[in-house]
Amino acid sequence: MKAVIYTGENKISVEDRPKPVILQPTDAIIRVLHTTICGTDLHILQGHIPSCTPGRILGHEGVGVIESLGADVTNFNVGQVVVISCITSCGNCHYCQRKMSSQCETGGWILGNEIDGTQAEYVRVPHAAFSLHLLPESIDQKVAVTLCDTVPTSYECGILNGDIKPGSTVAIIGTGPIGLMILQMARKLFSPSLTAVIGRSQSRIETAKSMGADQTFSVLGGEEAAITAARSATKGRGFDVVIEAVGTPESFSTAQALVGAGGTIASLGVFGESCELHLEKLWNRNICLRTRLVDATSTPDILKMVHDDAIDPRFLISHNFSFDDIYGAYEAFEAPSKHGTLKVAVTMSQKVVNGSR
Repeated sequence: MKAVIYTGENKISVEDRPKPVILQPTDAIIRVLHTTICGTDLHILQGHIPSCTPGRILGHEGVGVIESLGADVTNFNVGQVVVISCITSCGNCHYCQRKMSSQCETGGWILGNEIDGTQAEYVRVPHAAFSLHLLPESIDQKVAVTLCDTVPTSYECGILNGDIKPGSTVAIIGTGPIGLMILQMARKLFSPSLTAVIGRSQSRIETAKSMGADQTFSVLGGEEAAITAARSATKGRGFDVVIEAVGTPESFSTAQALVGAGGTIASLGVFGESCELHLEKLWNRNICLRTRLVDATSTPDILKMVHDDAIDPRFLISHNFSFDDIYGAYEAFEAPSKHGTLKVAVTMSQKVVNGSR
């Protein structure tokens, strides 16, 4: 089969690899129909995630058809179309029992990280009984790749960790796919009194406006100016909920400056370097700071929300590629300002060529 290989030094290649086989009775082999690229894949290329070593097949998101099942997987059938969760869950360990699948003792985020992933024609999914989800026919298969990671991350790490209540004031730092999905979910599901979006890309700020953000602020004129303007929208009180969806020292500093007394910071960016926590300013402000890696325990609920039109992630798929143009997909995803990219849907095709970039 053809697969996307992380070769180190910010490079990938398309290579021939053996088709995976069942190794454990809890495994499933999935023929991949659609996959996508995540910001975390770019962090791997940049060397920020040492657990992923050169030679690994990348990708932790995919929709596919079950080709074979281990003997212990009894809740699925061969031929069913499934969503592959970005988090592998054994369902039984200490952490899975606490609904913290991201910390699973034999799973967690391993696809495309510690074991071969979904940017390939076939993928082996361990603990398949708890790591696959049947895809309703009502949901577009390409759109469903956003339900592997992007939408659950937005919901669990942003909405739930932010503890949004009706009438809350909410600031979202970051206008990438997750930041914009959080904006949609917050407005559709929780009726905040104020939603403010802080970002860098003017085109994405305009997207946030079109999606109903009450206030938008650009950091291109300087972080301090954006902070001052955003706080003024709350009469200087700061925000009840600040969702940090970038993962830089600057964005984390902005989150601390924006949170109001009694507020919550939900930080979900992937940090490749240390950041300052300004407790000298926050210790007496009654704030709560939460971090989280997506657990994907909400995926069944999210599938129902999409099926019932309570949320609509279709806008996330801005570009479509075939697998034989995977280099083009990576180039578009790495340069969103140039291409206007949010998420790419990559569809498997028969014509795939070897090469590198």
